[in-house]
Amino acid sequence: MTTRWAIEGPRSRDLLTHGGRVIVHDNRHELEWVIAGARTVQCPRSIPPEQTIGLRWLPQFEGVSWPLRRDEWRT
Repeated sequence: MTTRWAIEGPRSRDLLTHGGRVIVHDNRHELEWVIAGARTVQCPRSIPPEQTIGLRWLPQFEGVSWPLRRDEWRT
């Protein structure tokens, strides 16, 4: 099974969600780069895949090509 990375909330240990599903990504470095300053942790194995949503499926990332190409981003 691929490691899933999740984002902890800024003031709690709660994992960030979208529509009640934990936001996950399979590449920790990409996740930390896209969500600057995010605290990333391994998603607990006790959370089944059907209760997660991949970062790439969030509405705000629908125009992003995956895997990320940093040259497509303005910094």
